[in-house]
Amino acid sequence: MMNTITNRQVICDALIEHGRKNRDIVVLCTDSRGSASLSSFAEELPDQFIEVGIAEQNAVSIASGLASCGKKPFVASPASFLSTRSLEQIKIDVAYSNTNVKLIGISGGISYGALGMTHHSLQDIAAIAAIPGMRVYLPCDRFQTGILIDALIEDNSPAYLRIGRNAAADVYSEHDLPFVFNKATLVQDGSDVTIIACGEMVSAAKDAGEKLLQRGISARVLDMYCVKPIDADAVVNAAKDTKAIITIEEHCVIGGMGSMVSQIVGSVKPIPVKVMALPDSPIISGESGEVFDYYCLNTDGIIKTVLELMSDD
Repeated sequence: MMNTITNRQVICDALIEHGRKNRDIVVLCTDSRGSASLSSFAEELPDQFIEVGIAEQNAVSIASGLASCGKKPFVASPASFLSTRSLEQIKIDVAYSNTNVKLIGISGGISYGALGMTHHSLQDIAAIAAIPGMRVYLPCDRFQTGILIDALIEDNSPAYLRIGRNAAADVYSEHDLPFVFNKATLVQDGSDVTIIACGEMVSAAKDAGEKLLQRGISARVLDMYCVKPIDADAVVNAAKDTKAIITIEEHCVIGGMGSMVSQIVGSVKPIPVKVMALPDSPIISGESGEVFDYYCLNTDGIIKTVLELMSDD
């Protein structure tokens, strides 16, 4: 059965559960409680909810002030605006000041589809990961999102978490949820090629890995939900154990996870690395699935890329 529970709803449920027990947990929104599925948090815990309005810079600075007073603030805002309009506040008030602020970029990547480049967030990994002290997470499904929120609540350092708008396909299950904080998750082991994915691309990578196995190609699939700090050990081992690496992400081809993986591989054990991402140009408008298909960021696209790499070997 296809999953219908969005990651944003999972975040809301987790924050309500923890917020009931810990009054230091505070949620700030930028006129986005509906988009972030946080209306129920505001209704149940109104004293722990702050509506800032369409003022992303203020939201981040207010959250930083609250954190300096011992609160645990979570700022939820569309990723396209949170990662650009408030970049200076993220750099200075959060990262440089080392305040315990958790930034949740909702409707990330191309979630807003038809609204076009103004609402796409395809530079956020590059921009925020480049800031010292900032961590970047892209959970792949509802189960991983829930356990990641639990970990971030117990954690006291700055972080940026990006999720999509629609319900993501289940990669894991309630009873099969491998998770080590800040470490890549091995979805499938293999010895021929490694596929490294993050966010909603992990589902396509998992499907591709299973189908490649049926073709006699052993594909290692890594879920790099922790884009920064990136699990360098997992990347190095992949470079040593397999013949080529493919990365796939919902981000511009410049400065994202693929760039980080390429840098690690190039400095340790150079092997072919193919970065599958969105081009350095305005993206076409359309529903997420249509855009992914257009740019071959799907199961078939991964399989085609692997077969081409293996044939060149």
